[in-house]
Amino acid sequence: MEKLQRKYGLCTAICMVVGTVIGSGLFFKAQNVLVATKGNLSLGIVAWLVSGLIMITCSAQFAVMATKYQKINGVVDYAEATCGKGYAYYLAWFMVNIYYPGMTSVLSWVSARYFGVLFGWDLVSAEVLVLAGFFLIASYALNVMSPKLAGKYQVSTTIIKFIPIVLMAIVGTVVGFAKGTLTDNFAYVSVGAEHTSGGLFPAIIATVFAYEGWIIATSINAELKEPKKNLPIALVVGAAIVVVAYILYYIGVAGGASVEVLMQDGATTAFGNIFGSLGGTLLNICIAISCLGTLNGLMVATTRGMYSISARGEGPNPTMFNQIDPTNNMPMNSSVFGLLMCAVWLLYFYGANLSSNGWFGVFNFDSSELPIVTIYAFYIPMFIAWMIKEKELPAFKRFVLPMLSIVSCLFMIFATVYAHGVIPYQNSIARGKGFVFPVFFYLIVFGVIMLLGYFCSSSFKNRTARKKSATMEEGEA
Repeated sequence: MEKLQRKYGLCTAICMVVGTVIGSGLFFKAQNVLVATKGNLSLGIVAWLVSGLIMITCSAQFAVMATKYQKINGVVDYAEATCGKGYAYYLAWFMVNIYYPGMTSVLSWVSARYFGVLFGWDLVSAEVLVLAGFFLIASYALNVMSPKLAGKYQVSTTIIKFIPIVLMAIVGTVVGFAKGTLTDNFAYVSVGAEHTSGGLFPAIIATVFAYEGWIIATSINAELKEPKKNLPIALVVGAAIVVVAYILYYIGVAGGASVEVLMQDGATTAFGNIFGSLGGTLLNICIAISCLGTLNGLMVATTRGMYSISARGEGPNPTMFNQIDPTNNMPMNSSVFGLLMCAVWLLYFYGANLSSNGWFGVFNFDSSELPIVTIYAFYIPMFIAWMIKEKELPAFKRFVLPMLSIVSCLFMIFATVYAHGVIPYQNSIARGKGFVFPVFFYLIVFGVIMLLGYFCSSSFKNRTARKKSATMEEGEA
């Protein structure tokens, strides 16, 4: 049987981490953070740093795991080594059917949305939806036809997306200090007592989602050269690059306009003030390219998802999904399944979040953010099992780092629940008004999908086969 070849180096792995985290969030979250802190620029920097430390802590824990475990798909390998084959299967099933395609489909729409701005299209227009579908198919085609080219594309888009970040970080900071804008913005909180009530916690909530997606990089574990060496480096270095980029960009944006203007109009105004009338257009183009790079990184994981299950002898048809095409060294059947799931979740996202009334009633929820509740919940038993099993490790790696990671996971779960909270809901059929708890209804969908996973598991199929065999033996007797 064909196996995935080790074709990616350290640079690609780092770009997978950076490229899948930095999408559109960085470019508009500065406004959200300033609003949350009521203009307190220093408190906003602390918020970016705290959220970044959460990401770095978890990525460092997985980096330590990567030095010990190596098989097919990093995070699934770690789950199998710590919590067993069954646990790894359900984690992989969740990622294949919810996490990967949910995020990938939303990124296809976000990419189309920013291109649509350039052409004056309505954000929820049919043109944007069709373009989102095209981006999904194009990203899929790039990955299955030439996975090496997809890796180079990931590196290229990561470099391109850093152009506006670096420009704003450097030029915005210099111009801000030269004109006194930055000095005024940092002193803004002390100008009037009415501006001192902004809280750190709402600002952290505003930033945590901008850091999500780094775990995607572990999906290329089987195709990474020297994975036990390169993957840990990529996770830690990539996470550190993201944190530094976010903070410096945030400071640079604050140099381009007053706090009041940034809270009202966002980063586009800062780009226009510093780089002229074309600044806003340049920003939209760079954001669109940035989103396409993130989409590519997510598609890399999506196309390999079902393969990571079938290679372990699990799933609906292991023989079919673990086949590797000898020409392009890609799991084609797994890739097709991944694209299909992306189409399903894109349709769901459009109906649940973009249509005027919502197609799914109380089951309308954000498919890009709410899965964070369950992905971080999956990590916690792995970290606990790590502390129990890895007795030869020093105290920091065995206890301190995983305990900090558990705290980080719990915070991410709480932040997601807090951010999505309870929302108003109007039942158009019963003409009744009330409130719904999106997390609860997401968990129902999650439970149904995981139940389907049980019926596709080897344990269920073996149990069914044993019952059938016993029935036949009784009949013969």
